[in-house]
Amino acid sequence: MSGSHHDVDLKVNKFQGGKSWMTYAAAVGVLGTGATVGAMLTGSREAQFSYLMSFCYWSGIAITSLLLLMIFHAFRAKWMTVLRRPLETMATTVTVFLVLFIPLVLVMKSVFPWVEPSHKVFSEHQLELLVHKQSYLNTTFFIVRGFSYFAIAGIIANLLFGWSTKQDTTGEVSLLGKARKLGTGGIPLVSLVLTFASFDWLMSLDPTWFSTMFGVYFFAGSMMSTFAVLILACWRSRGANQFGEHVSPEHLHNLGKLLFAFTAFWGYIAFSQMMLIWMAGLPEETPFFILRMQPQWIGIGVFLVLGHFLVPFFILLSRGGKRSIGRLAPMAVWALFVHAVDLYWLIFPAFDQGKVTLHWSLFTGFFGIGGLAIAAAIWRIRGHYMVPVKDPFLKVSLRYRQP
Repeated sequence: MSGSHHDVDLKVNKFQGGKSWMTYAAAVGVLGTGATVGAMLTGSREAQFSYLMSFCYWSGIAITSLLLLMIFHAFRAKWMTVLRRPLETMATTVTVFLVLFIPLVLVMKSVFPWVEPSHKVFSEHQLELLVHKQSYLNTTFFIVRGFSYFAIAGIIANLLFGWSTKQDTTGEVSLLGKARKLGTGGIPLVSLVLTFASFDWLMSLDPTWFSTMFGVYFFAGSMMSTFAVLILACWRSRGANQFGEHVSPEHLHNLGKLLFAFTAFWGYIAFSQMMLIWMAGLPEETPFFILRMQPQWIGIGVFLVLGHFLVPFFILLSRGGKRSIGRLAPMAVWALFVHAVDLYWLIFPAFDQGKVTLHWSLFTGFFGIGGLAIAAAIWRIRGHYMVPVKDPFLKVSLRYRQP
């Protein structure tokens, strides 16, 4: 790079690094996912539920990355221009989940009790309710919806990435205009994708239970994790031709504030969902929380109150902590960890109500799918600039100061 830190004509080369990271991530991804899928297909229900948890975790981050990118375009946010390329890259990983959805389809009969409902699992009244839900909860529509979610998100993500990288070469301002139009107009569609995905993959584990706030709950945890990944990307991308070199404490401060905001938002939604269901006391709604208040699960619930909300809330209040990558990165790692615990708390009581299960496939599935997503992201960014070098607002972004 030549010139000052705030020179708009950044002389950076296209990113050609990350090969070893990509290789290691792909190796971990193939081995971990292969081991988990192998166990799934041989009838291990622990592996099937572990895969579902990991799939929801990483696909949720991919979809909310796209949603965040579209929100930035809709608001014409200039401060985040220097951060836009990694966010665009994260969003393109949704296409990986088109393939990763297939193993879930193959074992859905063992995972989702509504596929073949029986008297062993449901009462007569519940079976009658499921008959009324068959127009939505049926295998054909479930599979079509699942692939449609990733097709829709993938098309939008790749268009935004393509226009952005093309602008690096041509400098056409109209390409940014296209991205802003698509980003603004597509927000409702991608929001519905995320909401209905959470209904299909998580809420339907107990098909007689429902919560109108569940989609927002999943969104809050996934968006918090998206900011955490972006913070860690800033931390690891310090060096020549990498965007982390151009990320100032001002940018970090905003990312820290947004991580803090979604920590608080998750706590608000989690409390509101539980309070409203508990106060209403409807027999279709309360069993979800009654089960998770049993001795075997209550400890995880208390941990989430403390670890997902209270402790990070007070730590992230610090202004200095949000402006230092050394202090913010550990909070980002913690956010990713507690989001995984949250999904475990949502999913695994449906596997075994009686006890907490820790199976090796929890780790192979998590790191396997995560490795594939990370490898796909690095592969996609290689050969491109890590900052949108000809974006007309890059100069504004580099000079950004807190208002």
